[in-house]
Amino acid sequence: NVQITNFSTSWCDGLAFCALIHHFLPDAFDYSALTPQQRKHNFTLAFRVADEKAGIAPLLDVEDMVMMRKPDWKCVFTYVQSIYRRFRNAE
Repeated sequence: NVQITNFSTSWCDGLAFCALIHHFLPDAFDYSALTPQQRKHNFTLAFRVADEKAGIAPLLDVEDMVMMRKPDWKCVFTYVQSIYRRFRNAE
């Protein structure tokens, strides 16, 4: 249920990060319970699970992401790239 068309606004509610992490760690949380309105919760969940369960450093700050409706695409791309590097050989 996430439409990703870019590395900025497509990631602004945290659901894309949660979907990406959930794809590789499906037992870590209930993705179906998440809503786009709970932006802070979504970012916190995704970044915490990525850090604690996969060792992916939280390169983005939750408060910064919540403040921005249009995140810096370079920052988002860098974090997504770190997720990719961690899981690229997982499947």
